Amino acid sequence: MDFVRTQGVVGLAVGLAIGVQVQSTTKAIADGFITPIVNFLLSFVMKNPTDLASQTWQISGPPHLLVIRWGNILVFLIELLAVAAVIYFVVHGARLDRLDVKKDESK
Repeated sequence: MDFVRTQGVVGLAVGLAIGVQVQSTTKAIADGFITPIVNFLLSFVMKNPTDLASQTWQISGPPHLLVIRWGNILVFLIELLAVAAVIYFVVHGARLDRLDVKKDESK
């Protein structure tokens, strides 16, 4: 038991378990709550509002067309930040970060 506590295995296991379980819930919150709010705010800025994930920048050159899907990238960043925030607050709120014993640095 001392090995498990001193090597940080408990914190790793807790982080992995919480991350796996919270991911789908947080993704649903981001898809169902945060992204629609961003879409609503974008509808005031853009004349032809669509969903955020389909937003693109198009740069045309003589033989080619460059399409940058910035909306899709923004959706994934929103989901990443939401998952990170939920995991952070769950770990600190439940004081799970204090389960591991700090290693003695004098050895």
